[in-house]
Amino acid sequence: MVVWMGEIPKHCDICGKRLEKNFVDGKTIWGPWAIMCLECHEKFGVGFGTGRGQMYEIRDKAVKIMG
Repeated sequence: MVVWMGEIPKHCDICGKRLEKNFVDGKTIWGPWAIMCLECHEKFGVGFGTGRGQMYEIRDKAVKIMG
């Protein structure tokens, strides 16, 4: 299992929404990467995969990569 190694993010870097279950660590349409809620990733992310972004699921005190 692949897990998030840093502190578990609490809020979306773009809209500030509290992250409850899933988040994306991904590249934005503006270039820089961000921790995003799924809604912001849909609007401002560039997809999933190497060099694009990964989705994570928050589970208790651990975070598992979803894709």
